[in-house]
Amino acid sequence: MALPAIELKNVSVGFDGEIVLQNVSLTIHEGENFVLVGPSGQGKSVLLKLMAGLIEPLTGEVLIRGQNLKSLSREEKQKVVCKMGMLFQKNALFDSLSNAENIAFPLREVTSLSPDEIESTVDKFLEAVGIGHAKNLYPDEISGGMQKRLGIARALALNPEIIFYDDPTAGLDPITSRKIIELIIDLQQKNSSTVVAITNDMNRAYQMADRIGMVIDKGLILTGSVEETKHHQDARVHQFVRGDLEGPLMVMS
Repeated sequence: MALPAIELKNVSVGFDGEIVLQNVSLTIHEGENFVLVGPSGQGKSVLLKLMAGLIEPLTGEVLIRGQNLKSLSREEKQKVVCKMGMLFQKNALFDSLSNAENIAFPLREVTSLSPDEIESTVDKFLEAVGIGHAKNLYPDEISGGMQKRLGIARALALNPEIIFYDDPTAGLDPITSRKIIELIIDLQQKNSSTVVAITNDMNRAYQMADRIGMVIDKGLILTGSVEETKHHQDARVHQFVRGDLEGPLMVMS
């Protein structure tokens, strides 16, 4: 039986003495599209960064294909991390580099590809996300939707097996948002990769997810499939997914 892509075992995370997530457990399977939703400020991005190995838990274990990140040497952890890609919420693009150079940067840093091979790879991924014509432009010379596509191309450039998307449609109009999710799904299917994504747009969550989890009250509610999420009995889930903005979100003591 294949190992899960990601496992969290009773993980807790905190900063400056304040607990953000407590006793969270989760299994994400190979090839799955898992989407995190929930109110702002509840720890969705923290959970994503935890899975990506960018922060360490106070307690518990983070396993990537059965390997405990905390017990790995620096070199071993680097090998695991190199198989993961991440699109940050603000895209984290280098304004001083052209679009092509933004994609080339990680290839130069962690691979031994020749300049010609790097250029070929850059062209391949620019075309894959539909912005080959903007190769020599700079991030501030292209639209928000194109910047998001560029960020996706860079996240995929190292052919990661696990990809993390932190709110990939933030700030985009509904039509562009739908197209971005279509692109993410298409690339995931072509590469047979595992995807973990954050979104506060339930339409995009329903479009993308195999399973959904809601981060709230320092914990994670596994709400299940799209249909299971729509009919979930927890009042907090019901209130959030129906978009009820009247009054504060219910908080369980």
